[in-house]
Amino acid sequence: GAEKAAAAMTAEFGRQIGAAYAAASPKPDLSFEDALTLASIVEREAVLKQERPIIAAVYLNRLKKRMPLQADPTVQFALGHWKKGLTRADLQTPSPYNTYQKRGLPPGPICSPGLESFLGVLNPAKTSALYFVADMTGGHLFSETNEEHSKARMQYKKDLRKAKEKIKREAAAR
Repeated sequence: GAEKAAAAMTAEFGRQIGAAYAAASPKPDLSFEDALTLASIVEREAVLKQERPIIAAVYLNRLKKRMPLQADPTVQFALGHWKKGLTRADLQTPSPYNTYQKRGLPPGPICSPGLESFLGVLNPAKTSALYFVADMTGGHLFSETNEEHSKARMQYKKDLRKAKEKIKREAAAR
């Protein structure tokens, strides 16, 4: 029944992910467990398949510079539920999984990553980006400097306000 199906799915997952890790060239700087943990963050962060290697590269760049990952999905995991629009209080949540509070990777995966996210970690994009913020299309804007990132965040907030105002106007017109 269900237990047999779950065991088969887990075995297949392990086979595919293990084979990808073993075949990686060049060999990743991360252990298998750390690559799996980072891939789980990429899985929760990325909406667009083509952005997975870029998001992985941003996190790897931050790890190399000993910067906190500041990954929203890790805070959501620490809270015990997935939500949009984290508050400042959410970012203060005490947890070994909260990468706003703790440097480095969390102690383990925050979800079961797909093969695409794992491959993104094994074959990250060539970029110097250290930051990203969501855009209004389901993708992200990537930045190399905090200054660029601050501008991108302000633009996102402006676009979000415009979208909310448009929805209100359309609702009022009905």
